Amino acid sequence: MNTPLDWPSIIGLCGTACIIGAYAYLTLARATNPFLLHGTNLLGAALLTVSLVFHTNWASLVLEFFWASIAIIGLVRAWRARGDTETEPR
Repeated sequence: MNTPLDWPSIIGLCGTACIIGAYAYLTLARATNPFLLHGTNLLGAALLTVSLVFHTNWASLVLEFFWASIAIIGLVRAWRARGDTETEPR
């Protein structure tokens, strides 16, 4: 099986790099920024989804849907937590 390295595959590889980078950041950083972490995961899932639209793999497409959903939940929680800390008196 010889699959060409076309533009959807290159976009998918960029998405893979985002997800691996986010995981490395989570593992190696002393403190993490949730917006950076979840935003990078969401970007990675979106880029991989673009690739999967052209080279359909249903199991991977479902995985990316849940990956993106979890990232969105993480971003919403981070946004809400940010709002709570801004309203606290000093």
